[in-house]
Amino acid sequence: MEWLANLVESPRFYILLRSAILLAIGLPVLHLLASGGRRLAKARTSDQAAMLVGKGIFYTGVLLLIIMIMQNLGFKLTAILGAAGIIGVALSFASQTSLSNIISGIFLIWERPFAVGDVIDVNGTVGMVLSIDLLSVKMRTLDNRFLRVPNETIIKSQVITITRFPIRRLDLDIGVAYKEDVDRVMKLLVEIADANPYSLDEPRPLIIFKNFGNSAIEIMLGVWFSKTDLLNLRNSIMCEIKKRFDAEGIEIAFPHVSLYTGSATQPFPVRVVEGNAATPAETASESS
Repeated sequence: MEWLANLVESPRFYILLRSAILLAIGLPVLHLLASGGRRLAKARTSDQAAMLVGKGIFYTGVLLLIIMIMQNLGFKLTAILGAAGIIGVALSFASQTSLSNIISGIFLIWERPFAVGDVIDVNGTVGMVLSIDLLSVKMRTLDNRFLRVPNETIIKSQVITITRFPIRRLDLDIGVAYKEDVDRVMKLLVEIADANPYSLDEPRPLIIFKNFGNSAIEIMLGVWFSKTDLLNLRNSIMCEIKKRFDAEGIEIAFPHVSLYTGSATQPFPVRVVEGNAATPAETASESS
């Protein structure tokens, strides 16, 4: 036990003990301060601003704690700060992308095009925003994958905030055969939209005669709904349109192809022969 007594009597032991106590007490205190600052900021600002406040408090506290421990261990901070300055100049040239992301992150926080919890579309990728940090935006895609997008990419891209407003409109393109009565079809679509429980009464459903297509009359039905009811509305109203059109005898169009031997002749006859394949002579006689 003589080595233990010598260790306790050594001045270095008390220096290490003070450093361990600072670390053991400082980290839990910093977590509490960061959590409290995050809650206070959340009550007055947005979620992403509160998240950054909490991280700023924690990382600043960690830096101060490291400085205190190094001073306690006897390190000369002037030499360390001088070396850090030289390293910082070197890193500044190597980290231009990171600096660009940080500046872009500040613009995102200031402009607030979306918030934590919003569903956004970035270059065709849709997901829910988990956090907005200084370097990147972290998202969870609809199929439950984690996605990290650099802030610089967000700033340079077209970003659609899908859940920004409380209501949205679902646009459905519907094609019906040319033989159908367009006024009757439009009236029927409005009735289907009005009867759907997920469709809003106001604003009213929108009906647009879009185009004379190659094989169909193209009509657009726009239905307004609460932003949380997208899947329920889409599934239900598509099924209702199919069932109602079948009941009313309305044909949902599909591509038709007709063969002609000339502009002034009747359509070229095509005959399906069941059983054994026809010989070339039989095919020629049927065609004639």
